[in-house]
Amino acid sequence: MIDRLQPKYHIGDHDFSIQYMSRNGSSSMPRPHEHPYFELYYLLNGERVYFMDDNVFTVKKGDLMIVNPHDLHSTASSDKLIFERVLIGFSRAFIEQGDAGVANLLDHGTSRLVRIPLKHQPEIERLLHSMLAECQTEQTHYSSLVRSLMNELLIRLHRIETTLQSQTHEYEHPMHQKISEIAQYIKSNFHEKLTLEQVAKQFYISPSYLSRVFTRLTGFHFREYVQVVRIREAQKMLVSSRDSVQIISEQAGFEHIAHFNKTFKKIAGTTPLQYRKRHG
Repeated sequence: MIDRLQPKYHIGDHDFSIQYMSRNGSSSMPRPHEHPYFELYYLLNGERVYFMDDNVFTVKKGDLMIVNPHDLHSTASSDKLIFERVLIGFSRAFIEQGDAGVANLLDHGTSRLVRIPLKHQPEIERLLHSMLAECQTEQTHYSSLVRSLMNELLIRLHRIETTLQSQTHEYEHPMHQKISEIAQYIKSNFHEKLTLEQVAKQFYISPSYLSRVFTRLTGFHFREYVQVVRIREAQKMLVSSRDSVQIISEQAGFEHIAHFNKTFKKIAGTTPLQYRKRHG
């Protein structure tokens, strides 16, 4: 497979985007990230490792990741280096302009992996390729047609999920499960003192091996991930409570307010008080 990266096509500033990529070789996102819009990641071929908040997923051909706004995620290579995917980003407003009822479907469900049954994959892929073609050629009223295709895609996904029995998350590799458990442990105990050595001992892994595998699967260094989880929890507290920044920094697991303020600005791009004013 020859590497192919098509341009990312946009409708509006932040309303809709779509991009096709095929790649042969090891690759990963430069950084785990979040964004204020929905994202659909459909794998046409190959295999990828996907980290979403606190779970490691193995995404295979015909699988689709649904990413809700502001959920932290990243992708990396699995042992199979060849992959082909379509990535869509869209706002709720983009869907509401076509059908408010379809937009309401976005309110149900967390970020998740949907394993599309084989019989439904051709129809899903037809819709994806049609949207790519419309954005590439930009014929008359193409944006309206893309919105219509997008609405159809969401309806079909909703029908597929409704008919599927509850899908259990099966881990492809024992370390995928172990890293997921560690990420979940960090999320539940962010207010405690967490060190690589202590967590490695608790989960019966050597610190050096945990450090290496954690970074490869999540995109974060261990200590960095702990800080990101703590800051994200602090952001919630700043909006939902009137506690002082000092108290919130302690509740988030920081021993010193100066370290909290510095880390908060580094990760959130603003000070705690400015964040509270903006989002309160």
